Amino acid sequence: MRIVVLAAVLSVFSPSPAAPQTAPAPASNVAEAYAQFLLGHHLEEDDNVDGAVAAYKRAMALDPTAADITAQLASLYLRQNNIQEAMATAEQALKIDSSNSEANRVLGIVYAALAEASTGRNGKNDENLAKAIEYLEQAVAHPQGMVDPNVRATLARAYINKGAFDQAIPLLSDLVKQEPGWSDGPVLLAEAYAGAGRTKDAIAWLEEQNDPRLMPALGDFYEREQRWSDAAKAYERALQRSPRNADLKTRYGSVLLKTGSREDAGKARDVLTEVVSAKPDVQSLYLLSQAQRRLGDSKAAEASARRAIAQNGKNPWGYYALAEALEERREYQAVVTELAPMVAELRSKPTENAFASSLLLPHLGFAYQELGQHDKAIAAFEEARKLAPKDPAVSGYLIEANIAAKKYGAAVDLARAALVDNPDNLRLMRLQAQALRHAGKPDQGVAVLEEAVRTHADDPVAYVALAQLYSDLDRGPQAVKVLKDAEAKFPSDTSIVFELGAAYDKQKKFADAEAAFKQLIAAEPDNSAALNYLGYMLAERGERLDESVSLLQKALQIDPDNGSYLDSLGWAYFKQDKLDLAENNLRRAADQLKTNSVIQDHHGDVLFKMGRVDEAIAAWTRALGGDGDSVNRGDIDKKIKTAKQKLPKK
Repeated sequence: MRIVVLAAVLSVFSPSPAAPQTAPAPASNVAEAYAQFLLGHHLEEDDNVDGAVAAYKRAMALDPTAADITAQLASLYLRQNNIQEAMATAEQALKIDSSNSEANRVLGIVYAALAEASTGRNGKNDENLAKAIEYLEQAVAHPQGMVDPNVRATLARAYINKGAFDQAIPLLSDLVKQEPGWSDGPVLLAEAYAGAGRTKDAIAWLEEQNDPRLMPALGDFYEREQRWSDAAKAYERALQRSPRNADLKTRYGSVLLKTGSREDAGKARDVLTEVVSAKPDVQSLYLLSQAQRRLGDSKAAEASARRAIAQNGKNPWGYYALAEALEERREYQAVVTELAPMVAELRSKPTENAFASSLLLPHLGFAYQELGQHDKAIAAFEEARKLAPKDPAVSGYLIEANIAAKKYGAAVDLARAALVDNPDNLRLMRLQAQALRHAGKPDQGVAVLEEAVRTHADDPVAYVALAQLYSDLDRGPQAVKVLKDAEAKFPSDTSIVFELGAAYDKQKKFADAEAAFKQLIAAEPDNSAALNYLGYMLAERGERLDESVSLLQKALQIDPDNGSYLDSLGWAYFKQDKLDLAENNLRRAADQLKTNSVIQDHHGDVLFKMGRVDEAIAAWTRALGGDGDSVNRGDIDKKIKTAKQKLPKK
């Protein structure tokens, strides 16, 4: 930005109308004062600061009513970073003429700098900022010649720092037009728009400029609006101008991961690999791990996470990425092994490590829950909730852990308490209904979700939740009606079709269920959940087993380590009497989901048929000690008694 230098003309030494009633200097003194002023200017340009100061002081003595001489000396002191003298001299000039623009400029710049330096210190920032604005407004309001654009820019920054965005916008709008070379101006104007709640105006303005230099700022604003694809395009353009900029590459990779596209996840992996190859840091390694995991390469994701931990073992993001990579492979004991020591270490400084703990505790809780260690899971989630008592997500984890532990009364109480702080949270309402059903109060649970459909009429999740509860309560026709209504309202939402198929299956309307799942698979060929459900449904009935196996193999190609899918395939092989294949898949599923009673029961059945009676009894015993969902304990007891009769007599 150019700086306009104050022109020296004789008229500036005329006494100001606002000056105190001091006798004017003789004409000869005024002329000599002007000569000394010019000498001071000349000496200043020759870097003879001491000589310039002396000349200005002689000019001040010759004409004490000329505020501009004193202001010029204040300006010299400011350029020399002699702040105390600059302030004192500028204040002296303002006693002569309170509207003197140069003296106001000097004090405005000083107080603006002090405000920046004193941010957050004993309220000094507000006091200095107010003074900066007061002086700078005077400098702009009473210009002598053209107003220095730096003055207006400093005033605009002060307005932004104060939160007076509407005052900053017109000032910056003029400046960016007048000073096209000012690189900070467009970004400041966009920030002012955003601060005034006009983010869309900021985006529109930046788009209108179509300037490659502004693409990083435009990308940032797109991110604020969660326009991930647009942000990615903006960062891609920015990288065309600065192809080696690691920060831009990292930001580009980050937003690519948020689009939800597998293709974009591949792009993110590639660009983040470049960043990591050049200069790895925890952030880029964490993002690379995320990209690798989403592309199905959990081993590579684990390796990147471990590199992040090696870079900085105190940073929680490496552990967070490691937990997610291990969870992808359902290696829950490994999650506990990795996270438990880190969480214990974080507890040594609870205040300092609160954020890191809040990040890792939920993953530790998930792992304990999957391992059937319910008390430890509840303890981890309770610790996380103490760090974020009103966070609905953490409250939800704790409620789910209590339901899994069959502590239904506690789950109901927790849900009610969490809904006080988050009364419209649909997930909490859903969990409350589940807890009420398990606690023997199904009608209350239904009432909660019927109200949720009324208050969340535009959210398909509310309809699905109510339909699931109706199905669980053997109120199948009501479940189908809710889902049919939802399907008409949300024709593109495939989750409704999935639940419709499940509702028909529970009513033993298998043809209708199969039609629903085939409709869903036709729309989404890679919907692994639908492939698994249809494949298992066929296997359970012993029908079209080759088709069942084919569907389940495809589901496992999409999600190779899913224990539920492994169980389904193992069960289909069992129905085909392919016992070795059945046992291999069921063992992997049973090792992974130790508390799932259905899976342990299935594993026991195949082991018994293979003649491995002791192992079958152990599996059935685990089934009895598991979650108990969808099994008949009496039938399992009978199987154990029958098996024991086949054991050799001791």
